[in-house]
Amino acid sequence: MSSDTETPVDELDALYQDLDAADLRPLWTITEQLLTPTPRPAAVPWLWSADTLKPLARRAIRLVPVERGGERRVLALQNPGLGGLPYAVGTLWGALQCLGPRETAPAHRHTPGAIRFVLEGEGVWTTVDGDACDMRPGDLVLTPSMQWHDHVNGGDSEMFWFDGLDLPMIAALDGVFFETWPGPGQSQPQPAEHNRSERTPREGARYTAGAVAGPLHPRPAELLVYRWADAAAELDRLAAASSDPVVAVEYTDPATGASVLPTMACAVHRVRGHGPAERRAGNAVHVVFRGHGSTVIDGRRFSWGPGDMFAVPSWAAVEHDSDGADLFVVSDEPVLRALGIDRREILPGPQTVTDVFTPKDPPR
Repeated sequence: MSSDTETPVDELDALYQDLDAADLRPLWTITEQLLTPTPRPAAVPWLWSADTLKPLARRAIRLVPVERGGERRVLALQNPGLGGLPYAVGTLWGALQCLGPRETAPAHRHTPGAIRFVLEGEGVWTTVDGDACDMRPGDLVLTPSMQWHDHVNGGDSEMFWFDGLDLPMIAALDGVFFETWPGPGQSQPQPAEHNRSERTPREGARYTAGAVAGPLHPRPAELLVYRWADAAAELDRLAAASSDPVVAVEYTDPATGASVLPTMACAVHRVRGHGPAERRAGNAVHVVFRGHGSTVIDGRRFSWGPGDMFAVPSWAAVEHDSDGADLFVVSDEPVLRALGIDRREILPGPQTVTDVFTPKDPPR
């Protein structure tokens, strides 16, 4: 059609076609998609049941060897809202890692930082830059960015732990680097003594009641292992001094008072009643260490027990209820605080439950 007969609508259509051909997008057509009143994460609230995870992990131990190439026997939590990406939520990787008797997972290092929260088993240690950190149920072990680490099972039983990584965040920044151990063999030389970082005298608190609010630091904690007995003692102390239905402690770098890693906060929430409904900017993954209960997330009730894992996307309303349970929580909160975009909101009352989550049937 010639310009003499074109209407304004035709000219506008032609403009959009030419913009598309030039790999350009007009902001006025997508403003509402980009600048939303509140966060609209692609990840959805979801739960992975231990009844499903554990049998599959045991089958993997039997069928899939741990060796150079595969590196780790890990079952990654894949959120259905993320289009097939192996991420629990948009900024955090969550997984169940398992190691069979007398197995060793080879040494490597990478820019994504990682944490390990032990669920079950004895006799395993993670060596982090030459420091062999013994792992027992409830312990938290750090493997900060670009620190060599391998896992060794020196016993005769299986070991299961939760892996949390900032991998999706680092991948979004195009900052992923990975290296395999360059020395002889596949693992770091094993030290004569374990738990060096734990034995080093340190001033400062290893736990913060509630959550770290102020301190930020780009360096990870030099203390690499936090024992469950210590965390439980802090929770007991807080619970004895409070009538709140939920009390919490965040693991803290003793030297700086900051979260244990610059990109991830780790905490334990003790639920002993019906807690308030709360929203927070940023993503989190919850791991049930002990006890049974339920959590309402954006109106959907999720019932849980030991070993279950569930995802809480950014700005979802979260409301816990239990007669007594401890939930390990990893979140991306330090990043939001560093950027000045952290935000929390307590809802005025309980949520209306509109749906109940039904886990997939466990494998036969």
